[in-house]
Amino acid sequence: MEKADSSRRASRNQPNPLPVLAILAKDVGELASKEKEIFSPILKRWHPFAAGVAVATLHVCYGNELKQFVLSITELTPDAIQILRAADKLEKDLVQIAVEDSVDCDDGGKAIIREMPPFEAEGAIANMVKDWIKMRIDRLKEWVDRNLQQEVWNPQANEGGFAPSAVEVLRIIDETLDAFFLLPIPMHPALLPDLMSGLDRCLQYYVSKAKSVCGSRNTYVPTMPALTRCTTATKLWKKKDKTLNTKRNSQVATANGDDSFGVLQLCVRINTFQRIRTELEVLEKRIITLLRNSESAHVEDFSNGLGKKFEISPAACVEGIQQLSEAVGYRIVFHDLSPVLWDGLYIGEPSSSRIEPFLQELEKNLTIISNTVNERVRTRVIADIMRASFAGFLLVLLAGGPSRIFTQQDSQFIEDDFKSLKDIFWANGDGLPMDVINKYSTTVRDVLPLFRSDTESLIELFRRSTLETYGSSAKSRLPLPPTSGQWNPTEPNTLLRVLCYRNDEAASKFLKKTYNLPKKL
Repeated sequence: MEKADSSRRASRNQPNPLPVLAILAKDVGELASKEKEIFSPILKRWHPFAAGVAVATLHVCYGNELKQFVLSITELTPDAIQILRAADKLEKDLVQIAVEDSVDCDDGGKAIIREMPPFEAEGAIANMVKDWIKMRIDRLKEWVDRNLQQEVWNPQANEGGFAPSAVEVLRIIDETLDAFFLLPIPMHPALLPDLMSGLDRCLQYYVSKAKSVCGSRNTYVPTMPALTRCTTATKLWKKKDKTLNTKRNSQVATANGDDSFGVLQLCVRINTFQRIRTELEVLEKRIITLLRNSESAHVEDFSNGLGKKFEISPAACVEGIQQLSEAVGYRIVFHDLSPVLWDGLYIGEPSSSRIEPFLQELEKNLTIISNTVNERVRTRVIADIMRASFAGFLLVLLAGGPSRIFTQQDSQFIEDDFKSLKDIFWANGDGLPMDVINKYSTTVRDVLPLFRSDTESLIELFRRSTLETYGSSAKSRLPLPPTSGQWNPTEPNTLLRVLCYRNDEAASKFLKKTYNLPKKL
């Protein structure tokens, strides 16, 4: 201890003085070396393992001091790390001396080693670093909660159209990684997975919380009205019913959509998730560089990506983009454009309420979306708007309520309208690829020929399809097929709905006789 006091006084004059226990560890190590080189060869006359006994004694003495220090540690500090690393080095040196001195011992020196209870300095360092990691992660999660409450998702907030809160989250993660690799510890590779897991969970939490209040495609789809049958009606009746239908469905649309989460705000969220995805790739490359530069890294630490990559947050971003992209499409079609689609298209006289007003408004929205959404996800969002438009078009035809009726002759302009709808997304070759348009228009293309079919053929096709679906139990009385929403030209409910909206006496009589469907809701 006298030597340690002398070393401590000398250390005080250095720019970065060492903690006392670190100095003591160094001095004990030097003392053990001298014991081995000078005194042990002489003392072997009286004890065959003099050096082993000496270092075991020194180990216990230093261990008592270290134990008190470890119990007093409350946080990770440079002094604490220095002391524990010095203790770890001392222990390895002392054990090495004991093993070498006991090479001729029957038990290989095990008895001496048992007299040297481990310092567990590396374990103490690891525990402190884990506490440090937990503290950082907890702070980051609190920050996410606080800042997401204040985030307004303003598309004008920056040039990239993403949320400032995401920029801050990524900055904090970057700073946390820097701080971690600046810690003077010997086990960066071993503890990096703990840090990565925590940061990964925080990012997933950010994405999950940011999208949780936005709804999904189902949020905006209006409830299908009950099935009715058509009747030959005057234009006056149709006009009156149009007013009723518009009022009712506008209420549905308002109830299903929340104006506090408009399309532009949803687009900012999409941009934000895409930004996070991109930055995560950059961060992962930077982590490898930081790991290579750390003193404790070995070649095997780079043999796989485990613990060095973000595992769950990239998938959360992909899922978030998918959910919100669909929500954008369905909100535009079924909420924002409800007056010209759900409340306008083919209401009353179909030939007088065609698709042009919807196309005009849709084109305006597509321009805004194209100027707002990140180019790397733009095609996906536009495609989801197209899917929603096609779904809305079919919903008008098959579940538009009793104010919509179609004759067999109406099928031509219905097909023309659908072609115009597809052309909006084709945009003379500047829009979506034709194979994408064809892929998503398959269902509509398959169903539209039903509107060209004569009523007798439709009834026969419906009977045959129902019998095939329900078997012999349907022979005595045709069961009412449930609504699946999966429209198909051979599916009983789809065929039934075409008949429900067929402005034809034969169709009306069949539905009255078979299911006693009403003419009005």
